[in-house]
Amino acid sequence: MFRNQYDTDVTTWSPAGRLFQVEYAMEAVKQGSAAIGLRSKTHVILASVNKANSELSSHQKKIFKVDDHIGVAIAGLTADGRVLSRYMRTECINYSYSYESPLPVGRLVVQLADKAQVCTQRSWKRPYGVGLLVGGLDESGAHLYYNCPSGNYFEYQAFAIGSRSQAAKTYLERKFETFMESSRECLLKDALFALRETLQGEKLTSSNCTVAVVGVGEAFHTLDKETIQALINEFEIAGEDAPAEVPEEAASDEPAASEEGAAPADEGAAPMDI
Repeated sequence: MFRNQYDTDVTTWSPAGRLFQVEYAMEAVKQGSAAIGLRSKTHVILASVNKANSELSSHQKKIFKVDDHIGVAIAGLTADGRVLSRYMRTECINYSYSYESPLPVGRLVVQLADKAQVCTQRSWKRPYGVGLLVGGLDESGAHLYYNCPSGNYFEYQAFAIGSRSQAAKTYLERKFETFMESSRECLLKDALFALRETLQGEKLTSSNCTVAVVGVGEAFHTLDKETIQALINEFEIAGEDAPAEVPEEAASDEPAASEEGAAPADEGAAPMDI
């Protein structure tokens, strides 16, 4: 697993100017189950894929409420994400108590990034192995941020993290120009379509995804399974859609070719089922 002698300590620089332990933490984010976020002028949607270790166990929670106006979706080590979300709740409570107003989303993200950066500069600590999509609403509008284990943070119009997130990014890159003027329903539709892209053939249902919403006049909350399934049925989103209809003659002429070109089966859970 060790790449070389420069990856045994988070404070040891390689000759190329790299911190391998930080890069390993960023790799843990890529191995986690997918999470996506997208925003308009008035709403932010967070969605995640639910993965269970076995058929006998429940899935781990991937979306957390921080305050009425802020929520997070995580990918990576769930335990680290749970600790950081508790820290964010504490900061929101302290700010609200001191100033009697909600904590601005950007300020909370900076505090979270500073906390993550400290772990890259202390030899007795390790980086947090979790990436967070922070969505919220404040006086300046709707915001979506990504916090990296390295301590960096970026604001996005739409973003996806976790296992197989590249497919969702490709979908979001095609659609993001319309998001700012989108309605709540259109954002939910795009979120579910993007989430389906990460499943690679697996059927999207209310049992294997979680969706949360925050917006103007709407506090952060997670949609129940019935609502999500109704949205999936309404938008006709399915992971096992039949291919486009072809003439019967063509279908009968090349049945073997169609079987050989079929999509491969789902590769299964990520190597680190986190």
